[in-house]
Amino acid sequence: MLAALGAAAEDPFVRARENGLRWEEAAAAARRVLHAWLKHADPKTLLLPDRLPGGSRGLKPGAPRVYTPHNSGADLYPYLILTAHLTDPELYEGRMMEMLRNEIRYTTAQDSIPADLNLDTGELGPPSLFGAGEYAKDGLVAVTERLGRTPWFYRMTDMVADAMHRAPVPSIFGNLPASDSELNGDFLQVLVRLWPMTGDSRFREWAHRIGDAYVDEVLPGNYGLPSTKWDFTAHKGDTQVRLRDHGNEIVVGLALLYALEQEQRTPRAARYRPAIARMLDRILESANPDGMLYNVIDAATLTPINKGLSDNWGYVYGAVYAFYQATGETKYREAVRRVLANLVKYRNYDWESGSFDGYADSIEGALYLVAREPVPEALDWIESEIRTMMRMQQPSGLIEHWYGEGNFNRTLLLYMDMKSQGCRPDRWVPGLRLGAVREADRLYLSLEAPKGWQGRVRFDYARHRRVLNFPMNYVRLNEFPEWYAVDENTLYRVRSAAGAERIHLGSELIAGVPLAPGNWVIEPLGKPPYGPAHAAPAK
Repeated sequence: MLAALGAAAEDPFVRARENGLRWEEAAAAARRVLHAWLKHADPKTLLLPDRLPGGSRGLKPGAPRVYTPHNSGADLYPYLILTAHLTDPELYEGRMMEMLRNEIRYTTAQDSIPADLNLDTGELGPPSLFGAGEYAKDGLVAVTERLGRTPWFYRMTDMVADAMHRAPVPSIFGNLPASDSELNGDFLQVLVRLWPMTGDSRFREWAHRIGDAYVDEVLPGNYGLPSTKWDFTAHKGDTQVRLRDHGNEIVVGLALLYALEQEQRTPRAARYRPAIARMLDRILESANPDGMLYNVIDAATLTPINKGLSDNWGYVYGAVYAFYQATGETKYREAVRRVLANLVKYRNYDWESGSFDGYADSIEGALYLVAREPVPEALDWIESEIRTMMRMQQPSGLIEHWYGEGNFNRTLLLYMDMKSQGCRPDRWVPGLRLGAVREADRLYLSLEAPKGWQGRVRFDYARHRRVLNFPMNYVRLNEFPEWYAVDENTLYRVRSAAGAERIHLGSELIAGVPLAPGNWVIEPLGKPPYGPAHAAPAK
């Protein structure tokens, strides 16, 4: 009996079917958030306030309803777009697009730079570079990483260019967006995507401007670490290093900028490397014995100023892993694998004073990393913590009545991709379960659907190369990891458990092929799919 149970557990289709169950639960929860928030959209503009009445973090009595590009636009709207794309395609093509039109129509304050909009009075605030940076980095980047060059990509491109033209902080390197590591990091993370995507030299020059300011001034002037605040006129900072949000953004941006420079063997790559290495080494030195990072540390002594653990630990370790990918220095990979193995010590850890958002961010970071390093302890931890987060959803579909609920959906979508290995139906309907297991270059896929269902399944591809024009699949914040990425020009055998078989090009699988409910095996003929199950170092 035990042997039979063990054999069943090893059957990839059994595991794929279980993954499909988890996938459907997440899809249903995400759709409930989508429709709960749309009920509260402003009737004139269709835009969403950043808070709703009630809940633990909701709108206070008497406070106005406000659309904020740095909250409503950055953290909520984009993940409702992505949810609608999967669960309600007509909503995606209709109302979500109308929201973009109205966001441009009603919130544009200067060129394409947005501002806060009071939904009760119609009053528009001043142009907000912070709103532009956050909306681009946390919102529009994510939509582009997932869907490619949609209208939201063009919104991001022009908005960032207009914002950078008006960068207000003078420095010896040129004007910068801000004097803090958050907003400079926001723009840097977007610029390092837009530069290879567009070939526009302005984006590269702006990225270099920010990178040089930190590598040549801030890091050497702040014990090798980025200061939360830095006076580029007096050339000094506050010596605090924030390793959670509102501070760690520059670490992520610098690591990715270095990776792109290193790929091209530029003089900047040689100059940046020791500075980036020292920054990452000192951050790792500041961690607790399990490798977890504190919220805020002192740059000189590395002692914690805020002893809470950062729920953004995975974002920073993503930068560590990207540096490994660019250099091949294995100590950085080992640091990532170590912290992933220690996650089992942090079940039900209260990252953010009881809020679901701490779980959402912590799980998000883990998912970026296990896509490259499938450490068993981390995979097990993700399963337990995603269940804890999902239990926080109310029957209404809301969680805490604030804009961060978009992050709830973001993490669910990331988790669903892991469970389906990046496969997606052309639309989800209740009762549709899609799960997959990868073994080497073969994919075992389980598809369950309601009676009479007909549809297509789309497969993932090397978006880092085809969309971003990156030479390698570097870990990066606000990505959607590639799990089973098919190559457009490779032939694949698609075989049902019943024996039916057909051959498709990878490009056909990406566009979507009709599959009947049941078990399917997908395997390449000839060369394997583009990219391994997890990334190897570049050199």
